[in-house]
Formats: sequence, structure tokens, C-alpha cells
Amino acid sequence: MCGRYDLNESPRLLALWFRLAAEPSAYANPDVRPGNSAPVIRLADGRRLAVPARWGLIPSWAKDEAIARHTFNARGETVSGKPSFRAAFRGRRCIVPVSAFFEWQAIPGERRKRKLRFAAADGHPLALAGLWERWIHPGTGEVVDSFTIITTGANGLMAPIHDRMPVILAADDWDAWLDPETANPLLLQSMLTPCPDEVLTVAG
Repeated sequence: MCGRYDLNESPRLLALWFRLAAEPSAYANPDVRPGNSAPVIRLADGRRLAVPARWGLIPSWAKDEAIARHTFNARGETVSGKPSFRAAFRGRRCIVPVSAFFEWQAIPGERRKRKLRFAAADGHPLALAGLWERWIHPGTGEVVDSFTIITTGANGLMAPIHDRMPVILAADDWDAWLDPETANPLLLQSMLTPCPDEVLTVAG
């Protein structure tokens, strides 16, 4: 799973690295949690932009926001068929930019787990595979954009710590992933695999 991450990059760096059409609003949070608002990268009128959304996907058909407590992650193996995610998987895919994500490791003989920080070995931001949705509150008319992070099985680096990890998109896949016209499910599914071990570095 992926339940916490860090984003602390300058707007200029995010714009350059992710080839955005405009610099995003400044954002820094060393401990992003489900329910927090954070930027996601998606296409808007053909332009690649970073826009704020709430972590915990609320499907357009949801009666209330409670579902978001269970939809901050989506399993890559089943995301295309799950009612909560399948519409977004077809046409509302996004990139969740992160400086690092966190996982906790059990230590024999200790009650507290050790917090581990996983970041890109090359020092650049990571591009996590995500989906976004737009929900309109039935009572107030409030428009809420929300997102989920897609997970996959662990790679060799993660396996001793946890059996799941976020999907980290290779730069060559960004265009196809973000493009709502990409309709080949086999192509999309092929992107939802563990990244090579050497992509990440870990520190405690």
C-alpha cells in the first residue's frame, strides 16, 4: 500500500521535470496523508498541469464522502474492473508527484516500527500512477476533485518490508498514461508493474 508521502519540490522544478504547461502553486508537505489536498498532474484542455485534489478517491456516483477512507489506494491488478475506479481508469488517469514515499518496517523485539523513506536514486521526483475523479456534493453543490494512488506487488527492494508498493511510472509512459485517448487496456495494464530495484533508494 501507499499511505504517506512527502512532496517538497519547487514549482519551477516540478514544471521542468514533468514538462508542465505552467508552474503550479507552491506546495510543501513532508507528511501527506489520506484526506489531505495535494497536487496531481493531469491533462486539462490538452495541457499538462499540476492541480490540487484530495487524497482518497470519491466516485462521481457516491452518496457521500465516506468512501474516501477506503479508496486512497487502488490495486493495479483489479483497478480496471472495480466499480470505484473503472471509470477513472478508462479516462481520468493522473500522475501523483512525490519527493518520497514512506513504509514502516517491523523490528524484532521492538514495539515501534521503523519509518523508511523511499526516494528516487537519481534525486528527481517520483511519478506515481494515479486516478482522479470529480464529485459534486449532493447537498451543497461543492465540487471535489480527488485522487487515488495505484499499487502493485513489491519489487526486490520493498519485499522484505511490505508486499505492496506504489506504481512508479517510467518517463516514457507519462504521455500515454495521461492521455484519456489511450484506450488499450493491455497497454495501460503493462505500466502497472513494480519498478526495477535500482530506481529507488531507501533510508531510515
